[in-house]
Order: sequence, then C-alpha cells, then structure tokens
Amino acid sequence: MKKVASVLLSTLMAASLAACGQSTSAGTPAATAAPAATEAPAATAAAEPTAAPASEEGKVLNIYCWNEEFKSRLEDHYPGYEKVDATTGKIGDVTVKFTITPSTDNAYQNKLDEALPANASAAADDKVDIFLVEADYALKYTGANPAVALDVKADLGLTDADLANQYQYTKDVVTADGVLRGVSWQGCPGVLIYNRAAAKEVFGDDAPETVQEKVKDWAAFNAAAKELNAKGYTITSTVNDAYRVYSNNVTSKWVEDGKINIDPNIMKWVEDSKALVDAGYTTTAELWSDDWNKGFYPEGKVFCYFGPAWLINFSMKSDDAASIAAQGGWGATEGPQGFNWGGTWICGAQGSDNPTLVADIMKQLTCTESIMSDIVKKDSDFVNNKPAMEAAAKDDSYAFPVLGGQNPLAMFCAGAEKISMANISIYDQGCTEEFQKAMKNYFDGNATLDESLDLFYKGVEEKYPELTH
Repeated sequence: MKKVASVLLSTLMAASLAACGQSTSAGTPAATAAPAATEAPAATAAAEPTAAPASEEGKVLNIYCWNEEFKSRLEDHYPGYEKVDATTGKIGDVTVKFTITPSTDNAYQNKLDEALPANASAAADDKVDIFLVEADYALKYTGANPAVALDVKADLGLTDADLANQYQYTKDVVTADGVLRGVSWQGCPGVLIYNRAAAKEVFGDDAPETVQEKVKDWAAFNAAAKELNAKGYTITSTVNDAYRVYSNNVTSKWVEDGKINIDPNIMKWVEDSKALVDAGYTTTAELWSDDWNKGFYPEGKVFCYFGPAWLINFSMKSDDAASIAAQGGWGATEGPQGFNWGGTWICGAQGSDNPTLVADIMKQLTCTESIMSDIVKKDSDFVNNKPAMEAAAKDDSYAFPVLGGQNPLAMFCAGAEKISMANISIYDQGCTEEFQKAMKNYFDGNATLDESLDLFYKGVEEKYPELTH
C-alpha cells in the first residue's frame, strides 16, 4: 500500500481536556457518562477535516469496536466530525459507520476474525478501515501472519517524531517483530483508590502519605487488612480487585513454548487472596457485580479499589448523590506495586480504502498535544502524551472531584513511565478469565488448590487446543 502523509490542521483548538470508558471484556465496563474533572470548555467550533480524503479513496469509513468509547472520542475531538445518528457520522463527504459488537462471549473478536482476513476483497463500502483492540488480545491482531493491521509508519506515514511524546509501553503493546501496528490516545497506569473516611477512622489520617505507608508493599497491605477488619471494613471489595496489580508484575508469559505457564507472582496473588478470604478481610465477588459495587457507598464498608483514571471517573458511581465519589470521599496513593489496566488501541485494517483518513485520525487523536489536552480536560482521561500530562499534573485545575480535589496525575505520570508489557501474549484474556474462575472454587473452599488448577488447565486447553501444560 502506498505511503500516505497526514495533513496537519492549520489552526488547532485551544487546550481543553477528556477521559475513557472501557470495554465489557476482561474487566472493564462499558462507558457511562461522567462529570468532567473541571468545568468542560465550550465545544470546539466545527472545522474542515484535517485530512481531505484523496478522490480515489473510499466514501465510507467503517470502524469496528466493542463499545462507544472511541466513537465519543471521534465525535468530540476530531476536527470537522459531524454526528448524524447513534452509529453514523460524516467527515467531509465520507460517511463514518460504527459497527459495535459487545465483547460478551468473545463476540467482538469473532466479528474481527470473520471480517479482517477477507477485507481486501470486500466491497468498497463494506471494507473495515479502523478496528479497536485491547491489550489482553492486541497481539492476536498486530502480530498476525499474514498481517491484518496496517504498519503505522510504512503504510500510514506516521513518523518517529509524531510518536515521540507517547509512553513507550503503549507502543510496545501493539508492536510485533519490530513493526508498530496501532496507536492509543490513552494510558492506563493504576493507583490504589482509598476510602478517606475509613482511613481517618482506622489510621487516624486520610493523607496519601499516611495511607501509602500502610499499603507500601503486600506485607503492609495484608497487615492493614487486619486493622480495617477490626473496624468492620474489608480491605477490598473482592480478591479480583488486586489481581491486575499482581499480574502486571510478572516475569514470564502465560504461555511459554506452547505450554501454559503460571508465573510465581500469579501464585502469590492466590496465596495472599486465600489468606484474606479465609480471614474475612475480603470476598470473592465478581468484578462489576452488584456485590462489587456496594463498596462505592459508605454502607459498603470497603477500604480500597485498584484502578486507572477511567475507574475513578466512570465506574465509582459519581453520578449517584449517595455514593462516596459524589461526596468527594476517595483518595489516591501509589499502593504496593505499580500496574496498568486496560487501554484501547486504534488499528488500521489491511485492505482499507481510506488510508489517508485513517492516518490523520490516528495522528490527530494520539499525537496532537492540544487535542490530547482537550481530552484530559473534558473527560478526565489520562492521555498518551507526556507533555500534556506533565503539565496537567502541576495544574490544580485538573483536580478530581471524586478524590476530594486531589490531583493524582503526577502519580499516574510516574506509573506510566515504569510500565512494562514485555510479558504479554495473545492468550492473556483467556488465561486470566479461566484462572480467576477456577481459583474462585479454591477461595470459596469448594475445591483444593490442585483441583482448581486442574480446572484452569482444562478450561484453557478447551479454549486454546494448541496448548498443553
């Protein structure tokens, strides 16, 4: 495919800012409306599309995704985008069509698996131009052979200079054999989000520094659980709250040379979680369940959750006046270990007949600092642009109301620099789902550890017949 150049916008909007909703698969919920971190700026005036599609390119831009997260980013932040209806828009004379397939039961990936290999021969108006992926399965598509995602540099013309301000791990997630095949507008470093009222009651102070000393490592964290329990609190809503912190600090992959591998840090999660459950310091509730949600309210008596900016701003019920979030009752601190959770990557599809427009959408939404700053301000997202985030971290106007006016962005910035995705694999989503499901039997006392491990291996090998253990 010919190399295309992105056309820069001659007049960029004044900085304002935005956030993220997440997918329903592998732990992140569908996006919901949430208040901005500060008062949102006036809407950006409509502009001409920044990359006028070449006359020989397609008249329909097809975008495949699993929820409305990316659609809202395009609608709100791409210059010249005009919304037509719930799943359709216009950029110049190009019709933008969103095909939204929920991730439940692997439906979204099944949709991609059907469409992408045959994309080059699809009818012009049916060709997939952009598709979105998550970290847990990104390599399945960015490392596919033959390739189903375009080379961001060779095919779409983005340069190292364009990408220079992005966090390295966001590039590593979608790089296979040295080829970058996706970009993201967001970063998802995580922190420990704690109940300020509980901290005052149990520890005598709700300052981040005081709380951090109580949760500075897993030994301290587990000791704090005992203190909290004496006052009627669980340390987390469920063992699954801490899972991503452990799993993002592994030293090996889920699959090594075709064999299922359980990293020692994953087994450390099992050991610590079993002890907490047996002591009554946490539960085995499912993430996103009603039982998990109870901790977002004072009567839920939950001390902390682990999560990125999207969890703080979109999942903690800030739109409900009775919630802790609505009262500004949460705080943030680093916690026992840094980690990453979630993220969405934009990929150009091989066979697209709109490479110029695909390239410009990537460039504007992931490389243009003023637009990325606009995303932070409007939606409280942590964006994939170091200068934008470092400036916001020093600006009190970026304080999070949910956190009682605390600005946690310096913590997120520091965390993003340390994230390593060296041990991701194409099997991460399936292995994680099967492991958590199997271990629940062990935590609840319905199976021994060995029996639960056997259930895990069986589940993974049914899902991925090519694997053994």
